[in-house]
Amino acid sequence: MKPKLVEPAPPLAQIESDLDALLRDGKPIRRDFANGNRLHMDRPLPFLCVHVGSHQDAAFHVVSANASYLIAADIGLASEVALLVARMMRDHCGAFLVLDIGELAEDRFLTEDIPFLPPFEIALACGNTAAEKAALKRFADAASAREAKYRTPRVDDLTPTTRAEATLWSELGDAACLMVRFAPIYRVPGTKRVYPELHDLVVANMVDSALQAISAFLKASRLEPPATHRSLGRRAYIDAVVRADRAIDDVASTFDFLLAVTPINAEPAWLEFQAGVFERMPALLYRPLEFEVAAQKRKLYSVSLDHLEDPLLTRLLSEKQQELDLQLSMLAARETPRFAELGRALYGSVEPSLAARARSILEKVPQVASAARQKGLDADAVAAAARDMIARYRAAYPEFDASVEIRGDLPAGLLVSRNQLLVSRDTNLPSERLTALLSHEIGVHLLTYFNGDAQGLAIFRNGLAGYEGMQEGLAVLAEYLVGGMSAARLRLIAARVIACQAMLDAARFEEAFRILHKDFGLDDRSAFNIVLRVYRGGGLAKDAIYLRGLAQILDHLRNGGSLTPFWIGKISAAHFGAIQELNARGLLRAPRLEPAFLSSDTARPRLKKAMAGIDPIDMVET
Repeated sequence: MKPKLVEPAPPLAQIESDLDALLRDGKPIRRDFANGNRLHMDRPLPFLCVHVGSHQDAAFHVVSANASYLIAADIGLASEVALLVARMMRDHCGAFLVLDIGELAEDRFLTEDIPFLPPFEIALACGNTAAEKAALKRFADAASAREAKYRTPRVDDLTPTTRAEATLWSELGDAACLMVRFAPIYRVPGTKRVYPELHDLVVANMVDSALQAISAFLKASRLEPPATHRSLGRRAYIDAVVRADRAIDDVASTFDFLLAVTPINAEPAWLEFQAGVFERMPALLYRPLEFEVAAQKRKLYSVSLDHLEDPLLTRLLSEKQQELDLQLSMLAARETPRFAELGRALYGSVEPSLAARARSILEKVPQVASAARQKGLDADAVAAAARDMIARYRAAYPEFDASVEIRGDLPAGLLVSRNQLLVSRDTNLPSERLTALLSHEIGVHLLTYFNGDAQGLAIFRNGLAGYEGMQEGLAVLAEYLVGGMSAARLRLIAARVIACQAMLDAARFEEAFRILHKDFGLDDRSAFNIVLRVYRGGGLAKDAIYLRGLAQILDHLRNGGSLTPFWIGKISAAHFGAIQELNARGLLRAPRLEPAFLSSDTARPRLKKAMAGIDPIDMVET
């Protein structure tokens, strides 16, 4: 007869030692023990979320998304560990709440005879103290205020004596407890399959409701509640998050999207177009790709986001995966009709309101008389000035490790690629544009790269998905703040929108050129340069984002918004809420640098004017 296997006793002595180190030294706990059990506490907190049972259900992901949680295989282990944590943390924090979170056995409101999606069940129970009851009420209110993809929660009472799911209740003694059970609405009825989007939404909603309940518990316990319930969330990245971020960065680092779609023969292309009397699109040449697109896509989607224990970070990294996937698809479709359509998915169409604003600018802002192209600052002079500005930033922050490279394979102008400023050998820059252009490229693009690099995750330096619009809006605002927004510059930004609209409406290269040159009065070389940018690769809608982003940032300032959050890294307007949450949770550092131009006497009155409310057309200075 085989000896009976005895389940090892929970390592209470180890856990007690971990808790001592947490309270004494602030050392986080991430203790794994038998059968997938885990205690995780990233700092001393007045709560512990507990899940007993399956690692395959949404309740497991709700619990493991928190900064303080216990995953246990059985009730006995869960109660022993939870009581130990509760005793030690209650003495330290002044109050302590155990949140026992699990799932109901079935989605009992969903039946075949109901012709529409009914409410779904959330059952709650708690102890008799006023603080526990306050936590229950706040959870109920928060959960009831949300919809989970077409179905509205209905909160009922959970009776511990009649529900098998509630057995932990009787084991917790005098520890304050809130019990939560919710229907498994994320599962496909009658199967083990799940609706992934609905699963993620349920998890996010339950996590937020739980944090609100904890905040109410603390207030009712006459303790200082947090400024926001979100600050009770995680304040440390677990290893799985860091690994996933690095793996996605490895793919992002293999290519520079804009360099890959920028022609290397801009000057010969102009001469060819000019020789053809502006009636034939010139041949455009591109750098050969140094990687296999399919291989990079396989690598990209081999990055698992299943165990990050943080719904918000999972969403941000998933969005970045999808954006990189789209960029890789565009590179595979370079110089084919599919390129423009994929670009429409990446950058969007030109909305009627944006096109109308661009046309208004071109009609109202006076044309600058076309003159012979004068000798301006060459590439060497611009590069020298750029190195001087970079040196000033480096003096304030030694990690500002940017370099400047002069390249012969770029159209005239400047381009930032990660931590490099690339200067075209063909650059011929009017001296009055120097400060504005360097503020755009160095004071915004490079500065946010290095500030993002200091945040601990590469995604903040590479850019959250969709970040480019806000980046370019900030960069154009920088030009205005340093006094560099001329009529010619604003007209050029507006003309880019018109060219993008023409391209997306299937106009040919030469037709878009004629619209800018004949209809809106741009000189032939300026019109060509704009159309070249828009038709590169097969048609790139990116250039509409400059005016769109500028309008967004002006609206943000008009509504009392601050610029400070935008300096922490490369973020989009759509992620402003996510940044606020991560900041509240202590996962983001204050920007290491703010743009030098913000503190200048030139910028202050212009920023004040922008905050009072202006239109892009009001930025032109005569």
